[in-house]
Amino acid sequence: MANLAPTSTVHFTVKAIPAEARRKQTILRLMRMNSGVQGALNRLKRERLRSGNRRTARAGRIWLAREECTRVVSVTKGASFTLRMTPQILADVKSVEKYLDAKVA
Repeated sequence: MANLAPTSTVHFTVKAIPAEARRKQTILRLMRMNSGVQGALNRLKRERLRSGNRRTARAGRIWLAREECTRVVSVTKGASFTLRMTPQILADVKSVEKYLDAKVA
């Protein structure tokens, strides 16, 4: 992964699931940066604003009971995602590089 330029588009595939929770969380955060996942999260957000949250009157005002966050992606062996590399996420990618296969697109 030493040849990843900060402006390239890279297709990642999870080749192993890390045992440490913080490594899984890093991979999950990288997967959520994918544009397709971002679109799904935005659609869910709009739908929840319309119908998903429960509104109750309490103490003379409206209180909102929010639904739990939906997990759109999960860290599983063989899961793949595409990212545009930036200098901000390069350190995250390098910290989990032994669990990912990278292919420059």
